Amino acid sequence: MPTIDRSATPWRAARRIAAEAATALPTEDVPLDRAVGRVLAAAVLARSDLPGFDTAAMDGYAVSGAGPWQVAGRVLAGGPAWPRELGPGQAVEIMTGAVVPAGTVAVLPYETADLSGRTAGTKPHIRRTGEDARAGAELVGAGRLVTPALAGLLAQAGADEVPVRRRPRVRLVVTGDEVTSAGVPAPGQVRDVFGPMVSALVVAAGAVVAERLLLRDDAGLLADCLTRPDADVVVVTGSSSAGAADHLHRVLEKVGARRLVDRVACRPGGPQLLAALPGGRWVAGLPGNPFAGLVAAVTVLQPLLCALTGRSGPPLLRLPVRGEVVITPPTTRLVPVRLAGDHAVVVPGSRPASLAGAATADALAVLEDGWTDGSPADLVLL
Repeated sequence: MPTIDRSATPWRAARRIAAEAATALPTEDVPLDRAVGRVLAAAVLARSDLPGFDTAAMDGYAVSGAGPWQVAGRVLAGGPAWPRELGPGQAVEIMTGAVVPAGTVAVLPYETADLSGRTAGTKPHIRRTGEDARAGAELVGAGRLVTPALAGLLAQAGADEVPVRRRPRVRLVVTGDEVTSAGVPAPGQVRDVFGPMVSALVVAAGAVVAERLLLRDDAGLLADCLTRPDADVVVVTGSSSAGAADHLHRVLEKVGARRLVDRVACRPGGPQLLAALPGGRWVAGLPGNPFAGLVAAVTVLQPLLCALTGRSGPPLLRLPVRGEVVITPPTTRLVPVRLAGDHAVVVPGSRPASLAGAATADALAVLEDGWTDGSPADLVLL
């Protein structure tokens, strides 16, 4: 039976503390094509009506009055507008996106057009000036993530640059005399898994990895990594427990850090921490076992980075979870699961030092006191 650390922060509380600890970083203006994945720092207004003119929504015939209609010419998208108002019984062939001539009552699509007028269309197939937005109207408010579709809308409305939150700069420090960065580890060595794994999580949260270091177990070197001011967040892996080579707690005290989370009541990933450094910077400490480190990363690091970028954290999905898992209250178990339609299934055999289960999983199930096989649980999507 594992020892229960009742002074550890509950898992949900730790995640909430991380999400509420920081405020969004300052604003910078970036070209629209570099804004996707960033969070808007201010509302964006339409620079013009959208659309800017009455435009054909289909290829066909712009017609005026009642039929029959006599075709008088053609209007192409991007070409000159029809020079005069259409009179009753007149029509022009028109392409999608072209300026609709004055006097047009409808655009008859090629597929259903009857220029005799014996059949009437049910839709005008005209996009009217400003029907999506008027010049000066707010297109989107602050705090929204710029998606590809939103970038397209902003471009339609004339935006060239948009104000977004600065990306947090992350220094990733992987500690351990036994850690190697490439190839097959020799006996007594282990391969660095945190470099690729945590870097991917950092980028997905909207931040950038400014530096990635392998650091031997040396308190002085670790202190230097924490105190250099060129990173908003320092992620330290493998030095957050209580072993002889785990220097992080002592170094944090030396540099005047304030610990917000110091151990979390979860398995795996209990020996994790979150601390505030002088000057408004942050430290996230992750356990050295790979799966435990992943759990810690989604517990304190991911919510912290989302707060710094100004975005809300990823929502938790809730589904019935099926599988056999032992829970020791008040400790929360996080286990890898695969999605299976309307439920999730536990991937068996997950261990703190192994990523085999998480690597084939879709999410981590948050299993708490009262959960039983088949009952609902929250899922952290991977």
